[in-house]
Amino acid sequence: RSCSPVRTCRRASTSHRPCLIARFSSLYSQERVEAETNLRAYVCSAEMAQRIIYAAVVESFCVAKIAFWKVKIHVKEVLALDHLGPDALEVAALEYIACHKNLHDVCHSVEEVICCMNRNPTIACPSHVDFCVIRTFIRELCCLAFTMQTLIPPLDIAIGVDGEVYNKTMYYRSCNSDFTSSVVAYHIWPALMENGVVVVKGEVVTRS
Repeated sequence: RSCSPVRTCRRASTSHRPCLIARFSSLYSQERVEAETNLRAYVCSAEMAQRIIYAAVVESFCVAKIAFWKVKIHVKEVLALDHLGPDALEVAALEYIACHKNLHDVCHSVEEVICCMNRNPTIACPSHVDFCVIRTFIRELCCLAFTMQTLIPPLDIAIGVDGEVYNKTMYYRSCNSDFTSSVVAYHIWPALMENGVVVVKGEVVTRS
């Protein structure tokens, strides 16, 4: 018995989802550390390096989601002649984008992220260096964030705010935190979310 396009796509999303979650965790445990090490050659403060990394993650997801939205509109217009019904067209577009990742101009996304970071008043690099020192890290983030949008439902990150109340269901405390404080001083890594539910916890620093 043939399966509906929606059911087929959701089954594909289910099989692909664990790989994307594992990649998100790998970026946190490996590439994040390497990127922070690269920044520390130019930024004397460990806190500022961590703030820059967090900003890179947030901006990469924001830029990649906008890029995905634009690509999906174009793909749906192209596929519209052969598909009837909004659900079938939506699923077909997601499947097509998932199979043709070259539709994402990742180089343009990386440049957009770096431009956004240069305009961010909460982070700063010395004048003799720019955020291109973590370009490879940003590229991996953009690729992952873009691919996560092809899932049903998509995966996304929670964007935190300095000074928010610490939420133990969403974050781990960094080892240099004040464990008596319930105030988030700054974020090191965002939580990964699916339909408002935490899939992977992020990391924060709490201080009085």
